[in-house]
Amino acid sequence: MTDRYAAADLIAFAAAMLAAAGLDADKATTTAEILVEGDLMGHTTHGLALLGQNLDEAEAGRMLGTGEPEIVAATSAIETWDGRRLPGPWLVRRAADRASANAAEIGLAGVVIRKSCHIGCLAAYLKRVTDRGQIMLLFSSDPSTASVAPIGGTKRIYSPNPMAAGWPTPDGPVLLDVSTSITTNAMTARLRGEGRRFDHPWLLDSQGAATRDPNSFFADPPGSILPLGGVEYGHKGYALGIMLEALTSALAGHGRADAETRWGANVLVLVIDPAKTGGTEAFLRETGWMADAIHDNPPVPGGARVRLPGERALALRETQLATGLALHPAILPSLAPRATALGVALPVARGD
Repeated sequence: MTDRYAAADLIAFAAAMLAAAGLDADKATTTAEILVEGDLMGHTTHGLALLGQNLDEAEAGRMLGTGEPEIVAATSAIETWDGRRLPGPWLVRRAADRASANAAEIGLAGVVIRKSCHIGCLAAYLKRVTDRGQIMLLFSSDPSTASVAPIGGTKRIYSPNPMAAGWPTPDGPVLLDVSTSITTNAMTARLRGEGRRFDHPWLLDSQGAATRDPNSFFADPPGSILPLGGVEYGHKGYALGIMLEALTSALAGHGRADAETRWGANVLVLVIDPAKTGGTEAFLRETGWMADAIHDNPPVPGGARVRLPGERALALRETQLATGLALHPAILPSLAPRATALGVALPVARGD
Protein backbone atom coordinates (compact mmCIF):
# COMPACT_ATOMS: atom_id res chain seq x y z
CA MET A 1 0.00 0.00 0.00
CA THR A 2 1.34 3.44 -0.95
CA ASP A 3 1.71 5.89 1.92
CA ARG A 4 -0.15 9.15 1.45
CA TYR A 5 0.47 12.44 3.21
CA ALA A 6 -1.65 15.52 3.79
CA ALA A 7 -0.32 18.31 1.57
CA ALA A 8 -0.47 20.73 4.52
CA ASP A 9 1.76 18.40 6.57
CA LEU A 10 4.31 18.17 3.76
CA ILE A 11 4.34 21.95 3.39
CA ALA A 12 4.85 22.39 7.14
CA PHE A 13 7.66 19.79 7.11
CA ALA A 14 9.49 21.36 4.16
CA ALA A 15 9.04 24.88 5.56
CA ALA A 16 10.44 23.81 8.91
CA MET A 17 13.46 22.23 7.22
CA LEU A 18 14.13 25.36 5.16
CA ALA A 19 13.65 27.67 8.14
CA ALA A 20 16.10 25.55 10.14
CA ALA A 21 18.57 25.98 7.28
CA GLY A 22 18.29 29.77 7.57
CA LEU A 23 15.40 30.95 5.37
CA ASP A 24 13.01 33.64 6.56
CA ALA A 25 9.59 32.24 7.44
CA ASP A 26 7.86 33.67 4.35
CA LYS A 27 10.59 32.42 2.03
CA ALA A 28 10.58 28.97 3.63
CA THR A 29 6.79 28.68 3.42
CA THR A 30 6.52 29.87 -0.19
CA THR A 31 9.32 27.55 -1.30
CA ALA A 32 7.66 24.63 0.48
CA GLU A 33 4.28 25.45 -1.10
CA ILE A 34 5.72 25.52 -4.62
CA LEU A 35 7.64 22.26 -4.14
CA VAL A 36 4.57 20.45 -2.80
CA GLU A 37 2.42 21.94 -5.57
CA GLY A 38 4.75 20.30 -8.07
CA ASP A 39 4.19 16.91 -6.43
CA LEU A 40 0.43 17.47 -6.25
CA MET A 41 0.40 17.93 -10.02
CA GLY A 42 2.53 14.83 -10.65
CA HIS A 43 5.87 16.53 -11.41
CA THR A 44 7.71 14.23 -9.02
CA THR A 45 11.23 15.15 -10.15
CA HIS A 46 10.56 18.86 -9.52
CA GLY A 47 8.71 18.81 -6.22
CA LEU A 48 10.05 17.74 -2.83
CA ALA A 49 12.73 15.78 -4.68
CA LEU A 50 14.47 19.18 -4.90
CA LEU A 51 14.26 19.95 -1.18
CA GLY A 52 17.62 18.36 -0.40
CA GLN A 53 19.40 20.44 -3.03
CA ASN A 54 17.72 23.59 -1.72
CA LEU A 55 18.94 22.74 1.78
CA ASP A 56 22.45 22.17 0.40
CA GLU A 57 22.39 25.58 -1.26
CA ALA A 58 21.16 27.32 1.89
CA GLU A 59 23.60 25.61 4.23
CA ALA A 60 26.54 26.32 1.91
CA GLY A 61 25.60 30.00 1.67
CA ARG A 62 24.84 29.77 -2.04
CA MET A 63 21.18 30.57 -1.32
CA LEU A 64 20.38 33.66 0.73
CA GLY A 65 17.69 33.09 3.31
CA THR A 66 16.91 36.72 3.97
CA GLY A 67 16.72 40.01 2.09
CA GLU A 68 15.11 41.49 -1.00
CA PRO A 69 15.89 41.43 -4.74
CA GLU A 70 17.63 44.44 -6.26
CA ILE A 71 15.65 46.41 -8.84
CA VAL A 72 18.04 46.78 -11.78
CA ALA A 73 15.63 48.57 -14.16
CA ALA A 74 11.93 49.37 -14.15
CA THR A 75 9.28 50.81 -16.45
CA SER A 76 5.51 50.64 -16.17
CA ALA A 77 5.54 47.50 -18.36
CA ILE A 78 8.62 45.54 -17.30
CA GLU A 79 11.05 45.30 -14.43
CA THR A 80 14.44 43.59 -14.12
CA TRP A 81 15.44 42.13 -10.77
CA ASP A 82 18.76 40.84 -9.50
CA GLY A 83 17.59 37.91 -7.39
CA ARG A 84 20.77 37.99 -5.28
CA ARG A 85 20.62 34.19 -4.94
CA LEU A 86 17.37 34.34 -2.98
CA PRO A 87 15.02 31.30 -3.07
CA GLY A 88 13.65 30.82 -6.58
CA PRO A 89 10.04 29.95 -5.69
CA TRP A 90 9.75 33.02 -3.49
CA LEU A 91 11.19 35.26 -6.22
CA VAL A 92 9.03 33.87 -9.03
CA ARG A 93 5.76 33.94 -7.08
CA ARG A 94 6.51 37.52 -6.06
CA ALA A 95 7.39 38.45 -9.65
CA ALA A 96 4.19 36.84 -10.94
CA ASP A 97 2.12 38.80 -8.42
CA ARG A 98 3.89 42.00 -9.43
CA ALA A 99 3.37 41.38 -13.14
CA SER A 100 -0.25 40.41 -12.50
CA ALA A 101 -0.97 43.65 -10.63
CA ASN A 102 0.71 45.74 -13.33
CA ALA A 103 -1.08 43.88 -16.13
CA ALA A 104 -4.42 44.63 -14.47
CA GLU A 105 -3.56 48.31 -14.96
CA ILE A 106 -1.85 48.38 -18.36
CA GLY A 107 -2.73 45.06 -20.02
CA LEU A 108 0.71 43.44 -20.36
CA ALA A 109 3.52 43.38 -17.81
CA GLY A 110 6.64 41.38 -17.09
CA VAL A 111 9.48 40.78 -14.67
CA VAL A 112 12.92 39.52 -15.65
CA ILE A 113 15.00 37.88 -12.90
CA ARG A 114 18.70 37.13 -12.94
CA LYS A 115 20.68 35.23 -10.30
CA SER A 116 17.70 33.37 -8.86
CA CYS A 117 18.12 30.05 -7.16
CA HIS A 118 16.36 27.09 -8.82
CA ILE A 119 12.63 27.69 -9.30
CA GLY A 120 11.26 24.12 -9.31
CA CYS A 121 8.18 23.11 -11.30
CA LEU A 122 7.01 25.90 -13.61
CA ALA A 123 3.40 24.67 -13.70
CA ALA A 124 3.16 25.26 -9.95
CA TYR A 125 3.00 29.05 -10.47
CA LEU A 126 0.28 29.30 -13.10
CA LYS A 127 -3.06 28.68 -11.41
CA ARG A 128 -2.60 31.55 -8.94
CA VAL A 129 -2.62 33.95 -11.91
CA THR A 130 -5.17 32.19 -14.15
CA ASP A 131 -7.60 32.24 -11.21
CA ARG A 132 -7.48 36.03 -11.59
CA GLY A 133 -8.66 35.73 -15.20
CA GLN A 134 -5.22 36.45 -16.65
CA ILE A 135 -2.73 34.70 -18.94
CA MET A 136 0.70 33.84 -17.55
CA LEU A 137 3.82 32.91 -19.50
CA LEU A 138 6.95 31.70 -17.70
CA PHE A 139 10.38 30.99 -19.21
CA SER A 140 13.49 29.71 -17.42
CA SER A 141 17.08 28.70 -18.07
CA ASP A 142 20.01 27.77 -15.84
CA PRO A 143 23.27 29.39 -17.01
CA SER A 144 25.32 27.13 -14.74
CA THR A 145 24.13 23.96 -16.48
CA ALA A 146 24.89 22.58 -19.94
CA SER A 147 22.80 19.57 -20.93
CA VAL A 148 21.66 19.96 -24.54
CA ALA A 149 23.73 20.08 -27.71
CA PRO A 150 22.56 22.04 -30.76
CA ILE A 151 21.26 19.91 -33.59
CA GLY A 152 24.22 18.71 -35.61
CA GLY A 153 26.59 19.11 -32.67
CA THR A 154 27.83 16.79 -29.93
CA LYS A 155 28.88 19.20 -27.15
CA ARG A 156 26.18 20.29 -24.71
CA ILE A 157 25.97 24.06 -24.30
CA TYR A 158 22.57 25.00 -22.80
CA SER A 159 20.02 23.69 -20.29
CA PRO A 160 16.63 21.98 -20.86
CA ASN A 161 15.04 25.47 -20.74
CA PRO A 162 11.42 24.89 -19.76
CA MET A 163 8.51 27.15 -20.58
CA ALA A 164 5.03 27.24 -19.12
CA ALA A 165 1.77 28.98 -19.91
CA GLY A 166 -1.67 29.14 -18.38
CA TRP A 167 -4.93 30.79 -19.40
CA PRO A 168 -8.53 30.63 -18.18
CA THR A 169 -11.51 29.00 -19.86
CA PRO A 170 -15.11 29.05 -18.56
CA ASP A 171 -14.55 25.62 -16.95
CA GLY A 172 -11.04 25.97 -15.55
CA PRO A 173 -7.55 26.80 -16.75
CA VAL A 174 -5.39 25.31 -19.47
CA LEU A 175 -1.89 24.73 -18.07
CA LEU A 176 1.18 23.64 -19.99
CA ASP A 177 4.74 23.03 -18.81
CA VAL A 178 7.25 21.68 -21.32
CA SER A 179 11.00 21.60 -21.59
CA THR A 180 12.57 22.47 -24.90
CA SER A 181 14.62 19.29 -24.46
CA ILE A 182 13.03 15.87 -24.83
CA THR A 183 13.68 15.00 -21.16
CA THR A 184 15.21 16.66 -18.12
CA ASN A 185 18.40 16.49 -16.08
CA ALA A 186 16.42 15.29 -13.07
CA MET A 187 14.75 12.42 -14.92
CA THR A 188 18.06 11.37 -16.46
CA ALA A 189 19.65 11.27 -12.99
CA ARG A 190 16.66 9.38 -11.53
CA LEU A 191 16.76 6.65 -14.19
CA ARG A 192 20.50 6.28 -13.78
CA GLY A 193 20.11 5.94 -10.02
CA GLU A 194 17.39 3.30 -10.48
CA GLY A 195 19.40 1.37 -13.05
CA ARG A 196 16.80 1.91 -15.76
CA ARG A 197 16.93 3.11 -19.36
CA PHE A 198 14.72 5.52 -21.26
CA ASP A 199 11.93 3.97 -23.30
CA HIS A 200 13.25 5.76 -26.39
CA PRO A 201 16.65 7.10 -27.53
CA TRP A 202 16.37 10.56 -25.98
CA LEU A 203 20.09 11.11 -25.42
CA LEU A 204 23.20 11.35 -27.54
CA ASP A 205 26.48 9.83 -26.42
CA SER A 206 29.67 11.88 -26.73
CA GLN A 207 30.12 10.69 -30.32
CA GLY A 208 26.63 11.82 -31.36
CA ALA A 209 24.94 8.40 -31.43
CA ALA A 210 21.37 8.25 -30.10
CA THR A 211 21.00 6.14 -26.96
CA ARG A 212 18.53 5.12 -24.25
CA ASP A 213 21.30 4.73 -21.64
CA PRO A 214 21.32 7.54 -19.02
CA ASN A 215 24.88 6.60 -18.06
CA SER A 216 26.05 8.14 -21.34
CA PHE A 217 25.05 11.56 -20.02
CA PHE A 218 27.45 11.17 -17.07
CA ALA A 219 30.33 9.58 -18.99
CA ASP A 220 33.71 11.18 -19.65
CA PRO A 221 33.41 12.76 -22.15
CA PRO A 222 29.71 13.32 -21.44
CA GLY A 223 26.75 12.83 -23.71
CA SER A 224 23.82 15.22 -24.07
CA ILE A 225 20.03 15.36 -23.91
CA LEU A 226 18.32 15.68 -27.27
CA PRO A 227 16.20 18.78 -27.97
CA LEU A 228 12.42 18.38 -28.03
CA GLY A 229 11.59 16.45 -31.21
CA GLY A 230 14.47 14.01 -30.89
CA VAL A 231 16.69 12.87 -33.71
CA GLU A 232 14.15 13.53 -36.47
CA TYR A 233 12.60 16.85 -35.42
CA GLY A 234 14.95 18.20 -32.77
CA HIS A 235 15.70 21.28 -34.87
CA LYS A 236 12.38 22.63 -33.56
CA GLY A 237 13.21 22.09 -29.90
CA TYR A 238 16.72 23.43 -30.49
CA ALA A 239 15.35 26.67 -31.93
CA LEU A 240 12.97 27.06 -28.99
CA GLY A 241 15.76 26.31 -26.53
CA ILE A 242 18.06 29.05 -27.70
CA MET A 243 15.08 31.43 -27.97
CA LEU A 244 14.62 30.91 -24.24
CA GLU A 245 18.28 31.75 -23.69
CA ALA A 246 17.56 35.14 -25.29
CA LEU A 247 14.35 35.66 -23.30
CA THR A 248 15.97 34.83 -19.96
CA SER A 249 19.73 35.29 -19.63
CA ALA A 250 20.10 37.82 -22.43
CA LEU A 251 17.21 39.98 -21.23
CA ALA A 252 18.45 39.68 -17.65
CA GLY A 253 21.94 40.80 -18.61
CA HIS A 254 23.67 37.85 -16.95
CA GLY A 255 24.25 34.29 -18.08
CA ARG A 256 26.59 31.89 -19.79
CA ALA A 257 28.96 34.61 -20.96
CA ASP A 258 29.62 35.30 -17.27
CA ALA A 259 30.66 31.67 -16.63
CA GLU A 260 28.07 31.25 -13.88
CA THR A 261 28.72 28.14 -11.77
CA ARG A 262 25.96 28.26 -9.14
CA TRP A 263 22.80 26.14 -9.59
CA GLY A 264 19.91 28.45 -10.29
CA ALA A 265 17.83 30.20 -12.89
CA ASN A 266 17.30 33.25 -15.03
CA VAL A 267 13.60 33.88 -15.54
CA LEU A 268 11.06 35.85 -17.54
CA VAL A 269 7.51 36.20 -16.21
CA LEU A 270 4.86 37.75 -18.49
CA VAL A 271 1.21 38.36 -17.59
CA ILE A 272 -1.51 39.50 -20.01
CA ASP A 273 -4.92 40.69 -18.85
CA PRO A 274 -7.67 39.93 -21.42
CA ALA A 275 -9.83 42.63 -19.86
CA LYS A 276 -7.44 45.15 -21.43
CA THR A 277 -7.45 43.57 -24.92
CA GLY A 278 -10.56 42.13 -26.58
CA GLY A 279 -12.39 41.89 -23.27
CA THR A 280 -12.78 39.09 -20.74
CA GLU A 281 -16.14 37.89 -22.06
CA ALA A 282 -14.87 37.57 -25.61
CA PHE A 283 -11.68 35.88 -24.41
CA LEU A 284 -13.59 33.24 -22.45
CA ARG A 285 -15.99 32.71 -25.33
CA GLU A 286 -13.07 31.85 -27.58
CA THR A 287 -11.13 29.71 -25.08
CA GLY A 288 -14.38 27.96 -24.17
CA TRP A 289 -15.08 27.17 -27.81
CA MET A 290 -11.63 25.65 -28.22
CA ALA A 291 -11.92 23.65 -25.01
CA ASP A 292 -15.30 22.24 -26.09
CA ALA A 293 -14.00 21.41 -29.56
CA ILE A 294 -11.08 19.51 -28.06
CA HIS A 295 -13.24 17.60 -25.60
CA ASP A 296 -15.75 16.74 -28.34
CA ASN A 297 -13.07 15.61 -30.77
CA PRO A 298 -13.55 11.91 -31.60
CA PRO A 299 -10.77 9.91 -29.90
CA VAL A 300 -8.61 7.40 -31.73
CA PRO A 301 -10.01 3.85 -31.69
CA GLY A 302 -9.94 2.55 -28.12
CA GLY A 303 -8.76 5.89 -26.81
CA ALA A 304 -10.08 7.96 -23.93
CA ARG A 305 -11.68 11.38 -24.18
CA VAL A 306 -9.28 13.99 -25.54
CA ARG A 307 -7.87 16.19 -22.76
CA LEU A 308 -6.68 19.76 -22.53
CA PRO A 309 -3.08 20.43 -21.43
CA GLY A 310 -2.94 20.35 -17.65
CA GLU A 311 -6.30 18.62 -17.24
CA ARG A 312 -4.82 15.41 -15.87
CA ALA A 313 -2.47 17.35 -13.56
CA LEU A 314 -5.34 19.41 -12.16
CA ALA A 315 -7.47 16.31 -11.60
CA LEU A 316 -4.57 14.59 -9.85
CA ARG A 317 -4.07 17.71 -7.72
CA GLU A 318 -7.68 17.67 -6.56
CA THR A 319 -7.55 13.94 -5.81
CA GLN A 320 -4.34 14.21 -3.83
CA LEU A 321 -5.59 17.22 -1.87
CA ALA A 322 -8.60 15.12 -0.86
CA THR A 323 -7.03 11.70 -0.30
CA GLY A 324 -3.38 12.48 0.41
CA LEU A 325 -0.27 12.95 -1.67
CA ALA A 326 1.65 9.86 -2.78
CA LEU A 327 5.32 10.86 -2.85
CA HIS A 328 7.93 9.14 -4.99
CA PRO A 329 9.26 6.39 -2.69
CA ALA A 330 12.83 7.71 -2.70
CA ILE A 331 12.02 11.21 -1.41
CA LEU A 332 11.37 10.88 2.33
CA PRO A 333 14.11 8.27 2.95
CA SER A 334 16.60 10.62 1.30
CA LEU A 335 15.46 13.48 3.54
CA ALA A 336 15.30 11.53 6.81
CA PRO A 337 18.97 12.09 7.84
CA ARG A 338 18.65 15.80 7.10
CA ALA A 339 15.47 16.04 9.13
CA THR A 340 17.19 14.38 12.10
CA ALA A 341 20.17 16.73 11.81
CA LEU A 342 17.90 19.78 11.68
CA GLY A 343 15.64 18.55 14.47
CA VAL A 344 12.52 18.36 12.27
CA ALA A 345 10.08 15.47 12.60
CA LEU A 346 9.19 13.58 9.43
CA PRO A 347 5.56 13.87 8.31
CA VAL A 348 3.25 11.04 9.33
CA ALA A 349 1.32 9.16 6.64
CA ARG A 350 -2.45 9.52 6.66
CA GLY A 351 -4.57 6.63 7.90
CA ASP A 352 -7.36 5.12 5.82
